[in-house]
Amino acid sequence: MFALAAFGAAAWAQAPDSTLAAALPPVALAPVAPAVLTPASAMLIPNRPIDGHERLAWLYVENLGVGSLLDDVAVGAADTLFNTPKEYKTHWSGFGERTGIVTANYGVKSVMEVGLGSIWGEDPRYFRTSGLSTKSRMAYVIKMTFLAQDRSGKTIPAYSRYLAMPASSFLCNAWMPTSEATVNDALLRTALGFLSRMGENAWKEFVVPRH
Repeated sequence: MFALAAFGAAAWAQAPDSTLAAALPPVALAPVAPAVLTPASAMLIPNRPIDGHERLAWLYVENLGVGSLLDDVAVGAADTLFNTPKEYKTHWSGFGERTGIVTANYGVKSVMEVGLGSIWGEDPRYFRTSGLSTKSRMAYVIKMTFLAQDRSGKTIPAYSRYLAMPASSFLCNAWMPTSEATVNDALLRTALGFLSRMGENAWKEFVVPRH
């Protein structure tokens, strides 16, 4: 029995590679890709849904990232230049109050959007396109101002954004100066919120370098 086993081992060791390959069971290797390219929009989307950590990361970048803070400062400076709201006057303390209130208002909106979206799996992130013409990319920027991706990567209406934009705008009336705490002001902030999101999408689509 020992001699038979030794003979079999020696024959296996001397067998050609093709014989060994035929003897081994096939192993299926699943390819790993960092993103999936959807043919409909040539949009790069992740191959898994957004998780809680990524939602917090998005929230941090949207509110405390360098670009977001610079944007808040720019808006505060413009409002100071045009003296709006008028209660803050055109001085350094007024500039600080305006910048602070812009930061607070956007923080409320973004927290509401990412929080509501987590309930039904809506992804607040923007995913840039690949291989499209400039016209198609601009159309996509506009479209994704009002749409988002769900857990499966399917494009759906951005319901959390539809709720967060007006709700946060009206909620802000509680701490806005009297001159900008009306229904019309809240509606204007809602419209400007969507316009701001469109500009943010365009920045990410056309300006931010690809990695």
